[in-house]
Amino acid sequence: MRRRLQALFPLDPAMAYLNHGTVGLTPWPILRQAAAWREAIESNPARFLRLELPDRLAWARGEVARFVGARPDDLVFAVNATAGCGAVLGSLRLAPGDEILLTDHGYGAVRHAAQHVAGRSGARLATLGLPFPESDPAALPALLGRALRPRTRLVVLDHITSETALPLPLAEAVALCRGAGVPVLVDGAHAPGHLTLDLDALAADWYVGTLHKWAFAPRGAAFLWARSDRQDDLEPSAISWGYRQGLQASFGWTGTSDPTPYLAAPAGLVFLAGLGGPAVRARNAALAREAAAMLRGCWRGPEPAVGDNGLAMHLVALPEGFAANPSAALRLRDRLLRSHRIEVPVIARAGRLWLRLSAQVYNELADYERLVPAIAAERG
Repeated sequence: MRRRLQALFPLDPAMAYLNHGTVGLTPWPILRQAAAWREAIESNPARFLRLELPDRLAWARGEVARFVGARPDDLVFAVNATAGCGAVLGSLRLAPGDEILLTDHGYGAVRHAAQHVAGRSGARLATLGLPFPESDPAALPALLGRALRPRTRLVVLDHITSETALPLPLAEAVALCRGAGVPVLVDGAHAPGHLTLDLDALAADWYVGTLHKWAFAPRGAAFLWARSDRQDDLEPSAISWGYRQGLQASFGWTGTSDPTPYLAAPAGLVFLAGLGGPAVRARNAALAREAAAMLRGCWRGPEPAVGDNGLAMHLVALPEGFAANPSAALRLRDRLLRSHRIEVPVIARAGRLWLRLSAQVYNELADYERLVPAIAAERG
């Protein structure tokens, strides 16, 4: 079974690829679908992009919207989650003294974008610290309620934190912020294909999701969802012919680009469903949990108090003996890749190094077992 599933991916068989969560891995059938779309475009590019693309994109948006529980008119495509978050942040109207609130588990690129937007208007960033490794995501609403200020103009929350693989209780947090009159931008980069989504029911102000991680789309396929009352002032970073003509016109054409990742995204959803949908997500979560438990047993390190997060990503503390800073983390990650053919993120946090494990259908426990001698050799 595993060999059959591995054959669906163009992955080097010598690799232990434990990092599906960073940029995904596109299956062969989806790559072929993207290539077919590209050939269709190149048969007459001007005709396709001018006359056919709007209807094709509307169809693809409809498929993605149904998958994430949204109305198609409230969703637009973006090249990645960072671009989607950047569009929201760049559309804010801030004044000196206003505040953007993020957590200390947020994605670094989004923090940089928020810092840029705040800096040019005299606003400031505020950081909500989430205890770690004693993290209890359920405590977020209470912490958030104490962190909101009269000048808080935006809260940015991850659905699943990127480095630390914590699923945050969004429904409670969004409801609290709405009650306080503070809009919420959700960075849901890791959620589509990983969690069941109902964006209409969640009713955040903006939600950004990535399709090329856990939903098997080609890289360069993400989406931005905006609640209907949050669309009028929302603009893409590249202003083009749809300026001030509504959400779909503004984002539907931002200049010449390759739309094939968007057009092939529905094929990724079909592929995920063919693997079993919720069943394959449960299988991946079980493998990630088993691998993390195996490594914790070997290294006897601490673990986040959240324990089993129900995700196909887990954080595991490395044994002591490694320098615990970002430079050391990057060096170790590079050595694991170059010397041991293991691809896995290494994170520096709370005074030690951690591995963020991902599990996908092409993985088995033996892939993670390769870490034990590799870490011993590097610690050595």
